Amino acid sequence: MEENKAVNSSRFKRFCVFCGSSSGNRNSYRDAALELGKELVSMRLDLVYGGGSVGLMGLVSQEVHRGGGHVIGIIPKTLMSKEITGETVGEVKPVADMHQRKAEMALHSECFIALPGGYGTLEELLEVITWAQLGIHNKPVGLINVDGYYNYLLTFLDKAVDDGFIKPSQRNIVVSAPTAKELVQKLEEYVPMHDGVVAQARWEAEQLELNSSLQTEIAR
Repeated sequence: MEENKAVNSSRFKRFCVFCGSSSGNRNSYRDAALELGKELVSMRLDLVYGGGSVGLMGLVSQEVHRGGGHVIGIIPKTLMSKEITGETVGEVKPVADMHQRKAEMALHSECFIALPGGYGTLEELLEVITWAQLGIHNKPVGLINVDGYYNYLLTFLDKAVDDGFIKPSQRNIVVSAPTAKELVQKLEEYVPMHDGVVAQARWEAEQLELNSSLQTEIAR
């Protein structure tokens, strides 16, 4: 019993992971995805991701599923063809479009992590950062900076602070570390230090209403 308590010591229940539908050109990217999956399993954390079994998305989801963790793949109906994304493991939640996908991923998660990825990963990441900046949510957002993959992005954020486009307190929204274990620890200790401008409860109510109407559209 005491051992179980020690293992399940996270203040979170479910992590959302953004990452590439490609595995990239370095073994370190694949290793990082597997390491993250193992870390989530070791802490008994469930996974929310964008569905499918290809690239880093497939590696991390299959690792969590193989380890007995609950996996939720949220994927637009137009991308559900196995020829496009492969077969999603665990629970599959089809949605109407990419906008609803991001809203659902955020709704079902308590924390966000980005592994290396391309345009889609960056777009998803920046949106949840912006939501945090506005006060729509206060969930931690972290980057696994594998082999310095996100160095240029972090430099850009620092430049935006220096030039007055991001407040110094808002720069703290983004947490980074070179490994999954180090990042998860930082996210566990994360305390929001910025002021938002949007009422969180109102926004969540609007999202629930929107998602309900979109699910009706999917069923038609």
